[in-house]
Amino acid sequence: MTDLESFLAGASIDEAVAALRPDYRVLLVAVDGLTPSTDSTTGAPDGAGEALLTSAEATAQQLLADTSAEELPHVAAWRDAYRAFGAKPQRTRNSLEALVRRAASGLPRVNPLTDVYNAISVIHQVPIGGEDMTAYVGAPRLVRATGAEHFDTVADGQPVVEHPDPGEVVWRDDTGATCRRWNWRQGRRTQLTVDTTSALFILDALEPMSDDELTAAGEELVDHLRWLGTEVRVATRLVRPPT
Repeated sequence: MTDLESFLAGASIDEAVAALRPDYRVLLVAVDGLTPSTDSTTGAPDGAGEALLTSAEATAQQLLADTSAEELPHVAAWRDAYRAFGAKPQRTRNSLEALVRRAASGLPRVNPLTDVYNAISVIHQVPIGGEDMTAYVGAPRLVRATGAEHFDTVADGQPVVEHPDPGEVVWRDDTGATCRRWNWRQGRRTQLTVDTTSALFILDALEPMSDDELTAAGEELVDHLRWLGTEVRVATRLVRPPT
C-alpha cells in the first residue's frame, strides 16, 4: 500500500522553472486501490466511461467550431510556455492541444485510467499526465534538464533511450525523466497500463486558468477514478513555484 501523502509531500518545482512562468501551478492527484481492467466502464454505471469520452469529443467539436486549437486560451498559454524554454509549439504540441485536435474527430479508447484523464483534460481544458506510481524511484520533480537525463520512449516501433535538450522543462524522478517538455510526451517506464493499481495524475495550469477551475478538474477526475476500484484511496496536493 502506497503512502500517498508522503509521496506527494516530496514533489517539487525547481526555481529555474518558476522563473519561466511564475503563474504555473500543478495539482497532483495520487490514487491507490485501483482495480486493473481492460473494460473502460468497470465499476461505473453502465456506459459511463463511454459517455465521458463522448462528452469530451462533443466539447472539442464545440470549442473548435469557431476557434482554432492554438487560439484556445489555455492552449495559447502553453504555447508561450514552450517558446520560453526553446521548444517549437507547432512541432511539439502541448498535450492539451494535441488531445483537443484529436478529440474533435474521435478520442482513442485505451484503458480505463487513460480514457478518464484524457476526457477530463479536454472537458476542463487542462493538460493532464498519468503515471504509474509503483515505477517511480523517489519523488516527482519539475526541473530544467541538464541533458544527461535518461528518457525511455519508442522510435520507429523500437524502444530507445533519448535525452532531453539542456534547459528543457521535464518531470523526473531519481532514475530519469518521466515526461519531456513539461507535458509533451510521457516515458514508457512509468506509463499507465491495465495492471496499474497506484497512479499519479499531474494537472498543469497557467493563467488564465484559475485555482478554482484547476480544483474543479481535479475533483471531477477523482469522481471518475473512484469507479475503478472498490477501495480507492486519494490524496491531492496543489503545488506552486517557490517564491
